[in-house]
Amino acid sequence: MEGLDLKQMSSMVKVIAEEKGLPEESVLNIIETAIAAAWRKENGDKDMNVRAVLNLDNGEAEVFVAKEVIEDGLAYNPATEIPADLAGGKEIGEIVEESHKVTSFGRVASMTAKQVIVQRLREAEHEAILTVYEDKINTIVNGTIARVEPKLVRVDLGKATGIMLKQDQIEGEFYKVGSRIKVLIKAIERNERGADLLVSRGSAEFIKQLFIQEVPEIENGTVEIHAIAREAGRRTKIAVSSTVPGVDPVGTFVGGRGIRVQAVMNEIGDREKIDIVNWSDNMSEYIREALSPAEIVKVELEEKRAKVYVTEDQQSVAIGRQGQNVRLASKLTGIELDIELAEAPKKKKRGNAEDSLLSALEDNSEDEA
Repeated sequence: MEGLDLKQMSSMVKVIAEEKGLPEESVLNIIETAIAAAWRKENGDKDMNVRAVLNLDNGEAEVFVAKEVIEDGLAYNPATEIPADLAGGKEIGEIVEESHKVTSFGRVASMTAKQVIVQRLREAEHEAILTVYEDKINTIVNGTIARVEPKLVRVDLGKATGIMLKQDQIEGEFYKVGSRIKVLIKAIERNERGADLLVSRGSAEFIKQLFIQEVPEIENGTVEIHAIAREAGRRTKIAVSSTVPGVDPVGTFVGGRGIRVQAVMNEIGDREKIDIVNWSDNMSEYIREALSPAEIVKVELEEKRAKVYVTEDQQSVAIGRQGQNVRLASKLTGIELDIELAEAPKKKKRGNAEDSLLSALEDNSEDEA
């Protein structure tokens, strides 16, 4: 094969596999795909279904072209079809494979093979690296900002580059190339072009993992996080509880002199406020907690919706700036919350006995006068 030594390639399979950290079978499949592409380039057309087999022992290759058996006498595409009388007794509709020994290729076909090998090895290596990160999903790692683009930030994680989309960034946070940064491994998103490693700082899970780092009682089961509602860069609400009697869950998360919650805020920025509230299996009580610091008069619960009554001076507190407090509380509890004004308490009418007493007092005052 001109410009492409098959025997040399077959002997290099193991070396390439070790160098790239790939299985030998994957490397062999890539080379066979390249041979098939080169043969198709030189001998057939793009519609051909071609596969190649490379013998690692002697470096010889063979190409197989799959064709569907059709009725005799019909017009057919010789690249993908074959008449029944030429199919060696195969039934109509079956697939037959024509074999071709690979001897040599021209310069263009050889270049095609090399391009396929380089591209597929790069893709396989990238996929292998991403597979390592699959075990790290929902964990926090350190990285360096590599590039800032209008809609995303690229973060160098060492062996891979993470992509932080706009919705996974913290609102108002400034990203500078070369700066060290903590990110959450969010997901691996595969598409036609390959795969992307998505990272996040703006997710609720990022907050959860930061608290797990700061509060050892989470790992030993003393306290639990039940829900998190977050608007990154603005405000976060966290519902927590304790599994041990006498342990204050909110105080555990806040820490002595607020050191634990402050450590989290130092990472996400002081502009984002964090409300830590008590979780309750009593939904009415849970809603009251979720709407703190507002003081609630009454909660009327109906399935997935609730009317929450507050006094006039607490209405703006319950709703929050631009509806933020009630919006986050709704997300935290999973209940749609409607803030309503509670009726002002009516003045109590005096009863007959009270009227008589007051009348007597008034009469007594007149006599003394």
